[in-house]
Amino acid sequence: MSAAGVRPAWMEKPRPLTQAAKGVALAVVVLLVLVPFLIIVSTSFASDREVIDGGGWVLWPQHPTLRAYREIFDGGIVGHALWVSAGVTLVGTAASLACTIGLAYALSRRDLFGGKPVLLLVLFTFLFPPGMIPSFLLVKSMHLLNSYASLIAPFLLNVFNLVVLRGFFQSVPEELHEAARLDGAGEWLILRRIVLPLSKAALAVVGLFYSVSYWNAWFYASIYLDSDHWPLQQVLRTYVIGGAQLADTGAGDASAVAAPQTIQMAVLVVATVPILLVYPFLQKYFTKGVLTGAVKS
Repeated sequence: MSAAGVRPAWMEKPRPLTQAAKGVALAVVVLLVLVPFLIIVSTSFASDREVIDGGGWVLWPQHPTLRAYREIFDGGIVGHALWVSAGVTLVGTAASLACTIGLAYALSRRDLFGGKPVLLLVLFTFLFPPGMIPSFLLVKSMHLLNSYASLIAPFLLNVFNLVVLRGFFQSVPEELHEAARLDGAGEWLILRRIVLPLSKAALAVVGLFYSVSYWNAWFYASIYLDSDHWPLQQVLRTYVIGGAQLADTGAGDASAVAAPQTIQMAVLVVATVPILLVYPFLQKYFTKGVLTGAVKS
């Protein structure tokens, strides 16, 4: 409180008009997010006639049908791409977390020999990332073209995630490390038994960042992989952006044909919903993990 006993302005209870304005603003933002998503989901369940009558979009289908979903999964292209994206996301996230945890913990130790030059070298790659041509030449020289490893190996380490995790590891009290060393624990045991259990929030945030990055990757898939190995996001781009769908010709290859609006929206739902289901389980860790890593770095 101030000398006069008056509470500061930021501690005062908001006035009813202010609360109402905040409620209206929040409602508008929620509608701006939910209404387009509702239109996409509704259009994916609508019939072709309803889509045509509605001018390409349906807010609420009168006769919902699963025809679009059956068609995209019966063709096999979307189902295979879904498994590819799931596999790349799971393997890539696990590998990236392992690499990031190892390097972040090493760089968080003050007594690491050569730690600062290594950190500066890593930060240099963040300021000056490699271009598309050097990346392609690197993948080609490693014989990873048309291999799912080309979507994982070049992107194992993200500098931003490394800095966040390093900052969180540095926030662990040094007394815990010293007590563990007195009990005979080595660095690996300290990391596994003390640091990682205390860093669940940061690990959840970094794991979420990596999983979203791998799940949404499509650009490099179009460069490194042929159409038989495309992940879901690249197939989605063909459906929605190109206005076409991949159809199996029966000879082992895929060709592009016209895609109705319902099929485009069905593929968009399939590509969006799985990653959305992850957020509710990690939301409580998100703010804590990001803020701690940012402040302590």
